[in-house]
Amino acid sequence: MTASSPGLHGSVLDALGLRLVTGDLAPGRVLTLEAIAREHAVSRPVAREAIRVLQSMGMVASRRRVGVTVLPRSDWHVFDPLLIRWRLDSPERSAQLLSLSELRRGFEPVAASLAAERATVEQCGVLASSASDMLVHGRTGDLEAYLQADVVFHRTLLAASGNEMLRSMAAVVAEILAGRTHHGLMPSRPNPHAIALHDAVARAVREREPAAAEAAMREIIDESAVAMRAELGEGP
Repeated sequence: MTASSPGLHGSVLDALGLRLVTGDLAPGRVLTLEAIAREHAVSRPVAREAIRVLQSMGMVASRRRVGVTVLPRSDWHVFDPLLIRWRLDSPERSAQLLSLSELRRGFEPVAASLAAERATVEQCGVLASSASDMLVHGRTGDLEAYLQADVVFHRTLLAASGNEMLRSMAAVVAEILAGRTHHGLMPSRPNPHAIALHDAVARAVREREPAAAEAAMREIIDESAVAMRAELGEGP
């Protein structure tokens, strides 16, 4: 999965990525490095690096004597955290959040159940301390600190599942959580019930109760989806 890139090529990459997800650059359109460099006032190597990243994400194809061709959405690597970030920054934010919520419902409860069977003592401690940090930051309304604790909780849970495929979804979940916070889809004071559910997951994992861990995680995801829809002014 692609990481966010700083510097000039990162700004070009973000600009092109947003144009792609909004459809401003439609499938089949052909671009040139010269035009990209000129439009963004950067050198060809900078433009080339941005295109290289987009190509690795399945969003464009670069061919000699043809140029850079925009690929259809069916070719895009939709699990890439950077693509998720762009889609959350675009008018299709609501659809992306719904898609991601449905995805989370499919794998995080399973990860919680497995974690209740496989988590190490250290991982159990991190889950408990992260849930405690969420409680503290939720009360003070420090949403950035709350987000960081939330990300640590879910990353640790996925790792504790002992399944490498589930662990690899940590970056996707982190983008979902960050997107909700940074787009104003979190209440100024996080829902105490949601925090209590995180503590319930941590406790179930520690006490080796797979069914309880799975049920609490499913409720966390459902609560988040309902809350985001409410913030977006949509129905349940």
